[in-house]
Amino acid sequence: MKKFIIAFSFLILFSCNSSDIKIEEISFLYENNNAQPSLVSNNGKLSLTWISSDEDMNAELNFRQFKDGDWLNPMTLAVGSDWFVNWADFPTHAISGDQVLTSYLKKSAGGSYTYDIFLSLQNLSGEKVKEDFILNTDGFKAEHGFVSIVAKEDDEGFLITWLDGRNTVEKDADGNHKPMTIRFAEITNNGDIINENELDASVCDCCQTSITNTDKGPLVVYRDRSEKEVRDIYVTRNIDDKWEAPAAVHNDGWVIYGCPVNGPKVVSNSNNIAVSWFTVYDGKPRVNLSFSKSYGASFDSPVQINDNDAIGRVDVVFLNDTEVLVSYMEQQDDFDTYLRLKKVSVDGKVSKPITISKIDSGRNTGVPQLEVLNDEIFVVWTVFENENNQLKTVKLSSQDI
Repeated sequence: MKKFIIAFSFLILFSCNSSDIKIEEISFLYENNNAQPSLVSNNGKLSLTWISSDEDMNAELNFRQFKDGDWLNPMTLAVGSDWFVNWADFPTHAISGDQVLTSYLKKSAGGSYTYDIFLSLQNLSGEKVKEDFILNTDGFKAEHGFVSIVAKEDDEGFLITWLDGRNTVEKDADGNHKPMTIRFAEITNNGDIINENELDASVCDCCQTSITNTDKGPLVVYRDRSEKEVRDIYVTRNIDDKWEAPAAVHNDGWVIYGCPVNGPKVVSNSNNIAVSWFTVYDGKPRVNLSFSKSYGASFDSPVQINDNDAIGRVDVVFLNDTEVLVSYMEQQDDFDTYLRLKKVSVDGKVSKPITISKIDSGRNTGVPQLEVLNDEIFVVWTVFENENNQLKTVKLSSQDI
């Protein structure tokens, strides 16, 4: 098997708020390409999945946890040579109790975007519960992906949402392919798929989805698609075991005749919900953040996060009951791109930006991941080094921001 090395180093990054912040870098040195990270913090556990692939496109889905200040040895959860490996449509995972559920994509036909969502459920000890089972059971040779997973309450399984292209194989009265849909299901501790629902019959084709489990039930955000090609961020929530009609987080009015491949992110803390997203408003690219203090029943006017030309690829986490941290990419001076953080309070106060790193604006970077464990902030993204993609992981203290 491939050699796995962990190296630690310390560096100081100069932030835009004129303070020095000590950042610990954890380097992943691996023989093959490593990319598509998914970073999750839940109930005091931090975990990471990513894909390692060779030049023949043999792929491995790897998993590891961070415990007692160190990364545990990695586990290989799935292996394949027929996967759809993509910078934007990456595997995701969640931990519920002593179980981890992961997703990955397998090609179902010869088309570029014909693939299915496969799941693997196993105990954190390594024991397989149910492996290599398909989520979308429609049987159509179409696109299925952009998965989001969270744990249910009381370690009772998982909640999952995804983009589903089963309707796109058909054409409407005008001869156009029908739109992509978004669906939801629950996964039990035995790996059974139950309570499947279609949430919206017309959504953007390839923007990441996001899901959170609030005190009142699951809430899903995604990029919608209207008949007039308005592609704003929408939310739908399950209240009393019934899904409400989708509604706009904010009416940006962004008309775009194609998918921007730039999805939203949602997090919850009691009744407070925070959604961050990329949009274009008045012809200018923006990263927005909006709070709801009513479990997502309504949202405040958005706060602009970026100071320069936004690229997006956002993430957001709650630091405490009243503050979130947003990660985003923006281009400065028409040349350089930076990965940055901002702290935002529920009353609308926004901190100055903290620059984590200069970053490649292209696809190789993937979608940077942000999480908080105790008082430490973790950021993971992909870099291109020594002719391979590799993961870059840094952490910093929340007390320093």
